Amino acid sequence: MTETPAEPPRTPRRAAGPPGAESATGTDTPGDAGPSGTDLHLDLPATGSRRAALMAALREAIRSGRLAPGTRLPPYRTLATDLGIARNTAADAYAELVAEGWLTARQGSGTTVAERAEPAPATRARRSARAPRPAHDLRQGQPDAAAFPRGGWLAAGRRALTAAPNEAFGPGDPQGRRELRGVLADYLARARGVRTDPDRIVICSGFAHALRLLFDGPRAVLPAATTGPLAVEGYGLAFHRGLLAAAGVGSVPLPLDEDGARVGDLARHPDVRTVLLTPAHQFPTGGPLHAARRAAVVDWARGSGGLVLEDDYDGEFRYDRQPVGALQGLDPERVVYLGTASKSLSPALRLGWLVLPDDLVDRVLAAKGEREAWASALDQLTLAEFVDSGGYDRHVRRMRRRYRDRRDRLVAALAERAPHVGVTGIAAGLHAVLRLAPGTERPALAAADRRGLAVDGLAAFRHPLLAPEAMAAPDGLVVGYATPPDHAYPAALDALCDALPPP
Repeated sequence: MTETPAEPPRTPRRAAGPPGAESATGTDTPGDAGPSGTDLHLDLPATGSRRAALMAALREAIRSGRLAPGTRLPPYRTLATDLGIARNTAADAYAELVAEGWLTARQGSGTTVAERAEPAPATRARRSARAPRPAHDLRQGQPDAAAFPRGGWLAAGRRALTAAPNEAFGPGDPQGRRELRGVLADYLARARGVRTDPDRIVICSGFAHALRLLFDGPRAVLPAATTGPLAVEGYGLAFHRGLLAAAGVGSVPLPLDEDGARVGDLARHPDVRTVLLTPAHQFPTGGPLHAARRAAVVDWARGSGGLVLEDDYDGEFRYDRQPVGALQGLDPERVVYLGTASKSLSPALRLGWLVLPDDLVDRVLAAKGEREAWASALDQLTLAEFVDSGGYDRHVRRMRRRYRDRRDRLVAALAERAPHVGVTGIAAGLHAVLRLAPGTERPALAAADRRGLAVDGLAAFRHPLLAPEAMAAPDGLVVGYATPPDHAYPAALDALCDALPPP
C-alpha cells in the first residue's frame, strides 16, 4: 500500500542497508522505468514513525505466517518507493530486523525471512478433511501419474508456444483451438476409426464437463424435458449417474452379459431417446460390445430418432485382441463420441473432446458460451503438437507395454496365491475384475482396508434400479493395476492377495 511520506521531501542519504540486501534483486540504475524486485503488501498508518511502523508491519506479517521462512523481500529501495517512504528509513528497518533475528541478509542472496523464533498459529482445521493416502492404491480410473511424459510434453510445449499466433493468447474460442481439433480429427480417424472433421469437434475439460454441456443447465443440449430418461449400462460410475440426476435426468439400466449391454432391451423403454455406452471396453465389467449389438443400437437410434453417447474412455489400451473401432464410425449422425486425455496422459490436463453430429455443434457451443472458460488454450496447443509430432503415439505404445506387464504380474500373482479367484476384463483397459464367491466382497474390502489397500468393490458400480434377476451379479473387486508407480506395485499385489478370501 502506498503512503504519503511523513518526512519532508528530500534526497535521502545513501544507506548501506543490511549486508547483501540489494545484491540479489538489483538496484535502480539510470534509465530504469522503476525499481526491480517482488511486490510486498504492507499496511502502514498515516501518522507516526515510518521506521517503527514498517518494522511492526514486517514483524506481524512474519509472526502470522503470511511471510514464510525463506521468503525473499524486495530490495529496500524498491520497498521505499512502493510505500512512499525514504530509502534510509526502509534500509534502517531492514537492518534492525536483521539484528533482531527476524530477517537474514547474505551477499548474493538478498534479504529473506529468517526461521521463526516462535511457531505460527495453528490453522483452522478444514470442515471436511481429506482421507489419508492409502499405503497401497489399486483403485480404478487412474493412470500411473509417475509415467507422465514430462520431457516430451515440455518439448512440445516449447515448440507450440514458439509457433503460436498472437491471437492464441487472447480470449479463447469455445470450440477449442483449431490446431488441436485438426490434429484430433486425423488421429481419431487413424487410431479409432472415427469419421469426422475439425468443425464437428468441440473441446471440453473432460467427460463430466461433456455430460453437463449435454444435459445440465438452462442451455442444455439434451434437456430431460425433451429427451426423457437416459439408458445406461447396468454397471457404471455412480458419479455419472449422480451428475445426471442433479440435472433432472433419470437413468434406465440395461442388463449386461458376456457380449456387453443388452441393447435389445431399449425396445421396452419407448420414452428413452438417448443411451450411454462404453462399447470398446465395458466399464467396469470388461469386454467389448458385440458386433451384432453395435449394429443393433445404431439401428435403434436411426429408427427411433435417438442418439448414442459413446464413452471411449480407454480405447487406446488393448493387449490380447485387435482394437475395437469406435461405434461412431457406423453412423456419425447418430453417435456422439466422447474422449479425453485422462487415461492416456493425465486427468490433471482437464482436456476432452466431443465429436458431434452436424446438427448438434451449434447447440453445444451455445451451451458452452461465447468464450472458453474451461480448457487452457496453451494446453490445447501443447497437446496438438504432442500428437502431431508422434510423441503421443510413442507414449501410448510405451504405456501399453507397461500396463500389459502390470496386468500379467497381477494374473500371475493370483494364479500362484489365489487360484480360486477368477479374473475377467483383462484383454484391454487399465483394470481387472476379480470374481469372488457370493457374500465375500465385503469381508475382502474390510481385509484390504486393514492392510492399507485401497480397492473398489464391484457392487459399488451396480445401478440401484437394476433388477436382481436381470443378470448374475457375483461379488468381486475392481482392481486398477495402472495406478501405483512401478516401485510400489509388488507391495500392492502382496496386500491384495493377503486380503482375498480363502477357497
